[in-house]
Amino acid sequence: MGGRGAGLASHTSPLQILRNLRMEIPVNNPMAMLWHSNAPWCGTGYGTQTAQVVERMKKDGHAIAVNSNYGLQGMRTEWNDIPIFPMGIEAYSNDTVRANFAQWKRENPDLPAHVVCLFDAWTMPEAMWKDVPTSVWTMVDHQPLPPKVLEVLQRPNFTPIAVTKFGLDQMQRAGLECIYIPMAIDTKMYTPGATYEGQTGRELMNFKHDDPDSLFVVSIINANKASGAGGIHRKSWAENILAFSIFAQNKPDVRLYLHTERYGNHGGLALDFLLKACGLQDGDNYKFVSQHAMHNGIPNEAMAALFNGTDVLLASTMGEGFGLTLLESQSCGTVAVANNFSASPELLGDGWLTENQPYWDGTQLSWFATPNIPSIVDGLEAAYARGKGRSDKARKHALEYDADRVWKKYWKPYLKMLAA
Repeated sequence: MGGRGAGLASHTSPLQILRNLRMEIPVNNPMAMLWHSNAPWCGTGYGTQTAQVVERMKKDGHAIAVNSNYGLQGMRTEWNDIPIFPMGIEAYSNDTVRANFAQWKRENPDLPAHVVCLFDAWTMPEAMWKDVPTSVWTMVDHQPLPPKVLEVLQRPNFTPIAVTKFGLDQMQRAGLECIYIPMAIDTKMYTPGATYEGQTGRELMNFKHDDPDSLFVVSIINANKASGAGGIHRKSWAENILAFSIFAQNKPDVRLYLHTERYGNHGGLALDFLLKACGLQDGDNYKFVSQHAMHNGIPNEAMAALFNGTDVLLASTMGEGFGLTLLESQSCGTVAVANNFSASPELLGDGWLTENQPYWDGTQLSWFATPNIPSIVDGLEAAYARGKGRSDKARKHALEYDADRVWKKYWKPYLKMLAA
């Protein structure tokens, strides 16, 4: 069987062990854990998950360090008394893993050692991870599981962990033995009514209008980047913006808030040209987040306020490995429009799923799904007809992914299994 980590008895299934450990168990077998992902202060999805999990690992008695592949250069430092190793030279810092893992074992000689990698599996060269016992907590946004991802996850020193039930299903269909641990959110921060430094989300958006609170605001909060050698725009910017322009016709109270990089500087689209081609005018129909503020990092507390200033989140993309903004918005009681593919259906508690058609990703040799523009329009129309207000149903669904709940239900039993 492919995909076993060190410390697992060869005759015992990880799934069977976890079934016997679905309870809150105090740590009695601490481990030396090296966490390979974005630095915990980064505002990325990887960064927020790093911060959530490593702090809880430390609190439960594990010796934890972070091997950063983004967010730190030049020197080792500390964050909340947790050592942070700097980025390497190779694109994803795989070149630092073996040396820093050996270093962390030397600093904790009496503890069993293990690595958790939170990143795309296909980025992990075999030579740089050889013989390193690793749990790969990874995303799947294609169907079926791409061959490059399968090749990595079936290595004998790797244990695959799916962040979604969709990903779990694709891994199991490919013949992998794996487990499921979802990503999580801070539902105490992302809550209905959240403000930032005394300002509401609508005030932070700063739309020019006599009564900004009367506006119906559609928000797109996504990265503007191309992925893969083919330059695929996975976030479906063109489809979403065109759909919004159709929806907004003859609705003078509708606005679009764009929380993203504006100019295509990271391989994405020059969105001003796209907006103009869709008949939208800056200041009249839409507004971008301050590019300077976003570059310097917008606090999570401000994001919670912005979600509260949003009437419907537009998040219909070609595929999501997870989709944290979908949960963060719903935790604030904001409904969403999302694509009926990959992770989105299981994350959407209240809102509308769009239709789609298959898109062949030649770089990953698997399928994405392009959202259907008329279907996006239908979702926006339904949200507009429902009107403004917070959704208790959306909030209740998001609470299932609360960080404390996910830690107790999934991470603690898994770590106990590793240390057994």
